[in-house]
Formats: sequence, C-alpha cells, structure tokens
Amino acid sequence: MNDLDLNLLWVFDALMETGSVAAAADKLHLSAPATSRALARLRRAMNDPIMVRAGRGLVPTPFASRSRAQVRALLETAAQLPAAPADSPSTWRRTFAIRINDGLTPVISARLAGPISAEAPGVTLRFVAQDSKDPEPLRDGTLDLDLGVANTSPPDLNTHTLFVDRVVALVAADSDLGRAAELSLDDMVRYPHVSASRRGLEYGPIDDKLREAGLSRRVTSVVPNYAAAALLALQTDVISIAPRVLAEDLVQRGMPLRWHDYPLSLPRVDVGLRWHRRLDEDPASQWLRDHIRTAVKPLTTRLARRTSSPNPIRDPARHRRVRESGTGDGGSSGMRGGEAHEP
Repeated sequence: MNDLDLNLLWVFDALMETGSVAAAADKLHLSAPATSRALARLRRAMNDPIMVRAGRGLVPTPFASRSRAQVRALLETAAQLPAAPADSPSTWRRTFAIRINDGLTPVISARLAGPISAEAPGVTLRFVAQDSKDPEPLRDGTLDLDLGVANTSPPDLNTHTLFVDRVVALVAADSDLGRAAELSLDDMVRYPHVSASRRGLEYGPIDDKLREAGLSRRVTSVVPNYAAAALLALQTDVISIAPRVLAEDLVQRGMPLRWHDYPLSLPRVDVGLRWHRRLDEDPASQWLRDHIRTAVKPLTTRLARRTSSPNPIRDPARHRRVRESGTGDGGSSGMRGGEAHEP
C-alpha cells in the first residue's frame, strides 16, 4: 500500500465512471499513457486487476465494484478537508450529480444552466434519471441531491419542500379540447389518453376516481416519461398527463398546448430536495441548493396562488349530472394556458 496515494484514487474513480482509459484521461486532464501508468500502479497497490478487458471495452473486477463507494466517500472527505474561506465557485472544477423526476428536468435544468454557468464555469450539472428513490447513492456520494416527490425519508437524509404540485390534463391548443372552457368527465370518456409511467403502467389514481363514478377511460399510449407525453399531446384531441409545473412551463415557452384541471379529486404531492446530512454544512452543496431554490421561486409563487384553492370538482358523479342537465354556477373553469393563466 506504500504506492497508493490520493491521485491514484482519483484515477480509480474516473475509470469506474467512464469504463475507459482514454475517457478517464480526458476527465482528469491527463494523457492516455499517464493514465495507463496510473492504472498499473493501482493494480500493484491494490493487488487486483481493477479493470479487465471485455470485448472492446473495460469492466471493473468484483473487488473494484465493491470498493467504488468507499473510494468516492474518501475523495469527498479529502475534498472537504481544506477550509478555504476565499474559495469561490468561479474556481471550482467539479461535477454535481442530481437525481431528478423527469417531469421536472426540463423546468429545473433550463433555469439552472445559465446562472450556474455564469457563476461557476467549471461546474457541470449531471442530471440522473429518477428510476428509484433508493437512498444509498446519496449516502455513498454517487449522488449529491435528489429532486422529486418528497416521500418519507430515512433519518440520515434531509428534505426541503420546494412546492406543492398536482397532475393536469395537457391537450393541443388548436383542438376542440384546447378551445374548451374546461375538461368534463364526458370528455375523459370520449377522448383517448396518454399515460406516462416509467414502469409501463396504464392505470392509476385517475382510473380509481373514474370507477367511483362508474366510468372508465381509454388509454391508447403508455410512454416512459412526461416529456414524451407532452409531445403526444400535440396531436388533435388526445389527453396527456403532466405535472402542472411542467404544463405551465411548456405553455409559457410557446408550445401550442393548453392544460385543464382534471374534473376529479386527485392527490397533490410535495416536491422537494433530499440530501445526506453530511452535506448540511458543505459550502458547495449549500450553494447548489440555494441556486435550486432561487430557480424555482417564481414557479412556487405561481403554483401557491392556485394550489391554495381546491380542485373545482370534488364529486365526479355530481359533476356528470350537472354537465348533463346544463346547470351549475358556471364559475369554476379548469382552463389555464397561454394568455388565460397568470404569469
């Protein structure tokens, strides 16, 4: 172990992340021969091949795979040891890994990219698909932050709620549904639906509520994320599901879409940040969390103005009777979009 130094651990980490000597060299700003020599030193120091040839690439040995989290934690600890009050984000050269819900990626990443690049040009934000809520990547340092629905977390993770959201119905602006004042239960039965589910599920809370009224909808497409569902909403008279924060963002950016509240009592969700408590006082982590809060502040203000009032229809059966009889107070339009919603 006399030949093992901190620089070799950075090489180990880069090799594990890239699976390539050339790519690791680029990441570390080293030459390929220097990286190869470092790998040879790693093998001698750790008494293990570390990376072995598999086809045209390299794969880690079982020992290397087991050691990855420990090495990452050691590197993070070493990076936090020097207390440099004069240190500025403009001097940083690092990557932050953020696991994020796909409905938030276009909204958050677009609002973060400019400010982060301006203040810290050497910082890269790596957004990771939220395939699970597993806390281990936050514990071992693989992830810096988790951004999505704020479920109950283990005690070693901290959570900060950013805003409250709900799903809405996204439709083409030039369709009959896009020109309608609201979405009715009859509309939900008449028109085809697009479901967004990373697990490929066709049905969910919407269908449970429809069944309470003796109704069902027709799901014609199931896509793995909300972005794909939004693109399918551009078709004429198709109802796609989307988080309201994404629906509003797409409309504001000029996409020819409109959104309606569902005429159902659907649950709202807290959207928040999660991080491991060891990063509470870490200046870089605090800086990133502050940037995210700033980026979403305009969204939270707008969402809070609407979310404070209940969904317009709480009783699906009653809503259907009102629509069929042509009566009602006429004062609860679920329509939001373009010029029709608040800035």
